[in-house]
Parts: sequence; structure tokens; C-alpha cells
Amino acid sequence: MQVSDVTANDLDDVHTLNEASVPHVNSLSMDQMRWFFEHAPYFRLVRLDDRLAGFLVGLMQGLDYASANYRFFSRRHEVFGYVDRVAVASHSRQLGIASQLYEDFTATLRGHVPVLVCEVNIRPPNPVSLAYHERHGFARIGTQETEGGKKEVALLEKRL
Repeated sequence: MQVSDVTANDLDDVHTLNEASVPHVNSLSMDQMRWFFEHAPYFRLVRLDDRLAGFLVGLMQGLDYASANYRFFSRRHEVFGYVDRVAVASHSRQLGIASQLYEDFTATLRGHVPVLVCEVNIRPPNPVSLAYHERHGFARIGTQETEGGKKEVALLEKRL
């Protein structure tokens, strides 16, 4: 299992995995996926046997990004690392893919940012992700409705 940068050739596979992971992550157009490729300081993946196993998009402060959740954390912290999305393919679950991606992203942030932040859906519920984040030291600091009340997220942070 090796973490590597997403390349332009990976974008179709990453987009397909993203869409297969809805509603736990938001759906994206291919243009939005390309925006991450061009602007995200961290956009990495894991492959197992030449198959995409998972990916993580990590952002930092100061981006012109329209996400209500990113804006919440931007108001709360001057400097932060933000997990915008992480997705693991169904054939690769329970193999430590998400943990490896989180550890890699955290290693790139250490010494540069004091806190790692993210959100997890509580409506529609994503209890597996919420339990994962709680086990890994994230604390709930609030909740927020998004998409005109269609979704509600737990806002989480972890001190580095």
C-alpha cells in the first residue's frame, strides 16, 4: 500500500470513486474535481493491485473555496488543515486505507498548522465515519445544516 499524488490520468477513476461514495461525500462535477487537482495542496491516493483503493483531498486556509464547512473553519482558525473529502472503495474497506491517508496528510501538516478539521454527515447519518473520527482523536465542536437544510454535519477538529 503506497500513497502517491493524484495525476491527471487518475482523475476519471477518482471522480468515479467520489460519485460512488455519495452521500457520504458531496457529488462533484469533473470541473470541480479538476479544481481540486489544480488548487488542493494535498490530493493523494492509494492503489492496491493497480486498483484505486481510496483518495483524500486536503486543503489549507486562504483558498477561494465556496464550501460552507470550509468557510466555518476559516472563520474559526487562521491556520488549519482541512479534510475536504476522503473516499475508500468498497473492495478496500477495513484495510487501513483511510488511516494511511490521514496519517500522510497529518505528516505534511505537522509543524505548519496547529489543527486538523473536517466534517461528517449526521443527516444523512454516517455513523461509521463519525466513530472513526472519534477513535482517532477528533472532537465535535459544533454542527451545521447545509444544502438548505437537506444535510447536517458534525464539525470536528483534532489538535496536532
